[in-house]
Amino acid sequence: MSSEKTSVLIVGAGPVGLTLAIALGRRGIDCVIAEQKDRPAHLPKMERCNARTMEHFRRLGIADRVRAAGLPSHVAMDVYVTTSVAAEPILHLLYPSPDEARKVAGECTDASMPLESQQLVSQYSLEPVLREVAESLPSVTVRYSCEVTSFEQDETGVTAVLSTADDIDVVRAHYLVGCDGGASTVRRALGCTLEGQGDIARLRQVFFRSNDLIERIPRAGQARHFYIADEDPRMIGTAIVVQSDQRHFTLHTSLPEDTDFVPVIQGVVGMPVDVEVLAVNSWSLHLLLANRYRDRRVFLAGDAAHLVIPQGGLGMNTGIGDAMDLEWKLAGSIEGWGGPGLLDSYEIERRQVGARNLRASEYAARGTATWREASNCSINDGTDAGREVRARVRELADIHQRKGHEMLGIECGYRYLDSPIVCYGDDRDDGFSYSYEPRFEPGYRLPHAWLADGSSLHDYMGSGFTLLKLGSRSLDSRELEEAFSRNGVPLKVVEVKEDRLLEIYGNNLFVLRSDLHIAWSSTVPPADADALVSSLVGHPTSVRATV
Repeated sequence: MSSEKTSVLIVGAGPVGLTLAIALGRRGIDCVIAEQKDRPAHLPKMERCNARTMEHFRRLGIADRVRAAGLPSHVAMDVYVTTSVAAEPILHLLYPSPDEARKVAGECTDASMPLESQQLVSQYSLEPVLREVAESLPSVTVRYSCEVTSFEQDETGVTAVLSTADDIDVVRAHYLVGCDGGASTVRRALGCTLEGQGDIARLRQVFFRSNDLIERIPRAGQARHFYIADEDPRMIGTAIVVQSDQRHFTLHTSLPEDTDFVPVIQGVVGMPVDVEVLAVNSWSLHLLLANRYRDRRVFLAGDAAHLVIPQGGLGMNTGIGDAMDLEWKLAGSIEGWGGPGLLDSYEIERRQVGARNLRASEYAARGTATWREASNCSINDGTDAGREVRARVRELADIHQRKGHEMLGIECGYRYLDSPIVCYGDDRDDGFSYSYEPRFEPGYRLPHAWLADGSSLHDYMGSGFTLLKLGSRSLDSRELEEAFSRNGVPLKVVEVKEDRLLEIYGNNLFVLRSDLHIAWSSTVPPADADALVSSLVGHPTSVRATV
């Protein structure tokens, strides 16, 4: 038995745990990741990094590497509702490729679009990229085939027992983060419960390879999802999802696990294609939220804290948001400038996002179910009855299928409310909307805007706090800057003398967190700079919204 010390022990090397390790490692904070499986994921699971996740990856300097591992950037993200992949679609929803989205975003002048577009990338393609980045950081240790069998915590840290095939290690860490999935052993050890709807339905995911599907069905190369309007009542929820290399696919169906899926896949495709079934897995649909995200020095993130229905693609993406919220707060506590409210804010902020995203996921799933219920055995008929069914499915799908694909407001427009480290005004709107409207009040993500030289405002923000000064009018912020310095809090000052941005953003001064959420804003410096800084880093204070 050996023993070692680290700042943060991360349980689980999925996308969330690896992202947390990368974020901490880039700060020079040492961490150990313990992963029970022997290698990164080899099955698809998640298949899309949304716009907000890609902004986080850009902040970590890895967005281009993630895109290189995903669907080629010229391929559109279109969605079909159809009776088979080869059939004339009932409904074709058009969504831009990353290249097209980048061009449109480059022409946006009103801060109404995210800096990064979504990227289709299979989990089995994403995890090796994240692992490679994590292992390149000197302060990060990644251990596969390593199980955390128990842990105990006290006032100064967490002691965990790690087991491998050859040895047992004891690791002493300041903090432990459970990123170990829906069946989280960390969550169970803490006695946290899951609240909501569990085991809503049980489906099969069939992972298969087809070398000629894209070539045989040219338009398939320009799409990512094919939702099948089934005539067979046993095949509820059938869909084909294209994976990153356009040679691998998943079939989602309710057929039994022992089904011969080769003819089923060929039937769903609608023409003979080569098919090699690689894996068949059963999985359950859940809408569940942990009742707590934290117990003293132990935290939950990702699927360990929330389980959502795949519609809308909010699962892994919500977890990446957890990681990016938690990492800078752990850093502040480890480095000594964070107060007790800093870590307290993690559960307050992220659990409300988890609840919000469960609501959005259920909304999307109910939308899909609405048009599916209109499909029946007449849908393939050339009769008037068949044409009426297809018309009804088209009408409903054009409304309801969009719910799972058009939720930029959920992805980028959420606001942290009642956080102890955000200085609010009188407005308490939570911003809940499926469409995105840029908002500039404290608690929101800072909307992205281009500067006059074509660079992004986001790219100038620091890894600690940032004081953003907008407009040509000079404001004396020395007292606020000195207050950050006196409290040992990292601050970068960014001054942009463009009145066009001042007109868009409304205020002259913004204090931004490293996750780019607005902590405070005003047209004038605060009346009590030390009190404001103390509030923003989680020290007890009676700061009012007017400071």
